[in-house]
Amino acid sequence: MNSVLSKKVEKLVQSVEVLIVDDNQYMRKVVRNLLVNLGVKNIHEAGDGIAGLEAIRTYAPDLVILDWEMPLLNGAELVRIVRSPGVFPVPDVPIIMLTGHGERWRVVEAGRLGVNEFLKKPVSGKALLDRMVSILAKPRAMVRMGDYYGPEPRRHHAEIVRKQTDETKATA
Repeated sequence: MNSVLSKKVEKLVQSVEVLIVDDNQYMRKVVRNLLVNLGVKNIHEAGDGIAGLEAIRTYAPDLVILDWEMPLLNGAELVRIVRSPGVFPVPDVPIIMLTGHGERWRVVEAGRLGVNEFLKKPVSGKALLDRMVSILAKPRAMVRMGDYYGPEPRRHHAEIVRKQTDETKATA
């Protein structure tokens, strides 16, 4: 049973197209090497948020791995733009925020913006693989809840989104 599962995971990983968006060339290389070691064959890179938006439009990747802190357009701003159906052509692309910043407010904000998964650098290949498989093999439905558009929130994020939606309705 385990080898059947690992064959399916291997096939899934080999077929995925990934975009890495990070301003640090060394980190892009580290993440690329992790992905190659996991079996990913199609990898694109962008050195900043603006180039990342263009690469998402151009390649329509299966997954984006995104840094938070970047010049010109940071990761949070990029997610806000991408998660705009009707405005951005690929609003449903799965996003993993991979950052050196692990403050709780960033984790909460990433969830509020519609990031699928949040990982803190340094990251292991196993942790990255687990999150990739979680996103690709068992994707959460994309939903609109008030101003939120993104993957169906997990329970603790759903409560935050509901509270914000209720506050928005109360002030309208």
